[in-house]
Amino acid sequence: MKFMKELNILIFPGGSDVGVEIWKSLKDCKKINLFSANSAVSNHSPFIFRKHFTVPSITDSKWIDAINNIVMVYNIDYIFPAHDDVILALSNNKEKINAKILISPEETCLICRSKIKTYGFFKDIIPVPKIFKNIKEIKNFPIFIKPDLGQGSRDAYKIDDIYSLKTIIKSKNNMLMMEYLPGKEFTIDCFSDRKKGLVFCKGRERVRTKAGAATHTKLVDNHTNSIFQEYAQIISNKLIFYGSWFFQVKQDIKYEYVLLEIAPRIAGTMSLNRNLGVNFPLLSIYEAEGIDIKIMENNICLELDRSYINRYKHDLKYDKIYVDLDDTLIINNKVNVELIKFLYQCINNNYKIILLTKTENNLNLSLNKHKLNGLFDEIHVIDKNDCKSNYIDPKNSIFIDDSFNERIEVFNKLNIPTFDCSMIESLLDDRC
Repeated sequence: MKFMKELNILIFPGGSDVGVEIWKSLKDCKKINLFSANSAVSNHSPFIFRKHFTVPSITDSKWIDAINNIVMVYNIDYIFPAHDDVILALSNNKEKINAKILISPEETCLICRSKIKTYGFFKDIIPVPKIFKNIKEIKNFPIFIKPDLGQGSRDAYKIDDIYSLKTIIKSKNNMLMMEYLPGKEFTIDCFSDRKKGLVFCKGRERVRTKAGAATHTKLVDNHTNSIFQEYAQIISNKLIFYGSWFFQVKQDIKYEYVLLEIAPRIAGTMSLNRNLGVNFPLLSIYEAEGIDIKIMENNICLELDRSYINRYKHDLKYDKIYVDLDDTLIINNKVNVELIKFLYQCINNNYKIILLTKTENNLNLSLNKHKLNGLFDEIHVIDKNDCKSNYIDPKNSIFIDDSFNERIEVFNKLNIPTFDCSMIESLLDDRC
């Protein structure tokens, strides 16, 4: 499977959790160039995209013109929506936008965006939550309330008594009052081809969540997935999907799987199935291009736990890296993987890497053992009483060493940035 030409993909918004997953999925793909658009709010885009643009909010009448300007200047082929509200905005205005949109049909988008519409559409076909039309219908607590057009877990609450319910309803509009589902929660990642229909379905348990996103998730067993497969086929028979989509269910008090929501988009934690071999964003592009879809999964039991990752921006300008060996590049007789990643980043940028070492070991033996031959542009073996600053050209240079005494001597004498191993993450740059 390959593209006939390079494709320019605009992820909108690129800084969302979903946008980051699309970026991870596509950043290393051949013949794909990535761009990002976001409204003027603080977001992650500048840290992962070299080409990122600020556009008006989709509530502003000028947002379409702004998107079309990016499309024109950068020859954007596809726009990849990465937020539920953006999906609906792009769907409603697709005739006005001068690029193809990786999106399901408008009717599907409209039904999926509203939980009331979703539950009404699938009532009596698959289990959906019981909805209370008014407070008088509620006989027992707890119940659960959430907005009809909610995103993640925003404004979603478990309510334990009538007083709390009245208080929240008084301050919130368009809230759904529904039965509380006490059991486990699952997301089912799906992919549909407009010619073949549903071609992939794999469920995962949402073991732990934060702000509506799964932070710990694991694959379900084959029996459970067969049930989810039946649900997916029913949904797919009733709604038309193009490319990636997912739905979520939760167990009720009788352990029956009850539909929570359907979304015609990428999910942030589709990364679990991506690492089995199912790259949903890439497959979505194949599908839109009319390329025959083939899916291959590794038969391994995979579990994912997500945590925050740090990315940095800085004003450093350097093209020479002076680096120590013992306890810096090699720690406990093992190569420092994070530092080696940074050094290869420097090689990709045609920067010079200079080894400054006071090692008492056999240098050639050590480099051979750890397969570090050919890494350095220069190597200086320095007497233990000598100063490393004597071997450093301070112009556009940085210095990396585990020794505080070495770093402060270089810093004070040459006034260049110095780093120990705990600081390397600030130098890594994986922007596409």
